[in-house]
Amino acid sequence: MKLYLFEMVDYYKIDLENTINSGQVFLWRKNQNFWYGINGNDVLRVNESGKIKSLSKQKLDFFREKDNLEEILKSISKDEITKQAVKKYLGLRLLRQDPFQCYISFIVSSNSNIQKIKMCLENICKTFGKIVFFDNYEFFLFPEPKILALASIQEIKNCGVGYRSNFIKKASEMVYSNEINFDYLKKCNYFKAREIISKVPGVGNKVADCVLLFSLEKLEAFPLDRWMIRILEKYYPQVFEFSTKSITNNQYEILHKKILNYFGPFAGYAQQFLFKMERENFKKKWL
Repeated sequence: MKLYLFEMVDYYKIDLENTINSGQVFLWRKNQNFWYGINGNDVLRVNESGKIKSLSKQKLDFFREKDNLEEILKSISKDEITKQAVKKYLGLRLLRQDPFQCYISFIVSSNSNIQKIKMCLENICKTFGKIVFFDNYEFFLFPEPKILALASIQEIKNCGVGYRSNFIKKASEMVYSNEINFDYLKKCNYFKAREIISKVPGVGNKVADCVLLFSLEKLEAFPLDRWMIRILEKYYPQVFEFSTKSITNNQYEILHKKILNYFGPFAGYAQQFLFKMERENFKKKWL
């Protein structure tokens, strides 16, 4: 009897290398057998099995280990493409990040590449963040919203972010003034949360979906950048039709509805597996 693709599989074993190197996070580095990462006001140390030790000593579900992965992965495996992506990168996980750091990180990410994003964010931490020591290593924490809100445009621009400096300052001001409240956004449904966060200067549809997916509990978010458009065009031309290379707000809405209809309520997981697979196919650099 032929076994289904996912029978007798360990769904919960984390592939740390592939998870860190999947475009979700940028302030991570590997030292010997551990990955170290900045997560807001905390530093995380993760071993090869995914066990976390943190500077704050708080218990974190950073790898979303309470998600029902068996249900999720079977749900998104709609076709041979997603089945193969999931099979190849089975230990890939979505991360539950500090919302403010995630929010600023993806504003910085617009029209950039991973190495440049990493450099800019490291500069922001070194310029505005608190210095700490953990496991005898030096780290700079991600700055609080107040610090960036009160910084000058030039101080932020000196971090290498260019035109995004205005967006970073305004986005920080909106969090500091509570105009953007991450706890409230977590409680909202996906559409309401995206409507609110999209009002922030520098937060377009793709950035909004990244923040919602990676830090605000919206697993139906499906960030669409040129890589994902290429994937949908390449593997799903009959399911997702494209009449133009540029995606307007209205087209983004229509396409996202089709994506939800096809991949279901855990579409964000499908996005991450497909994105990882295609970037690896093109041998693109990660951290």
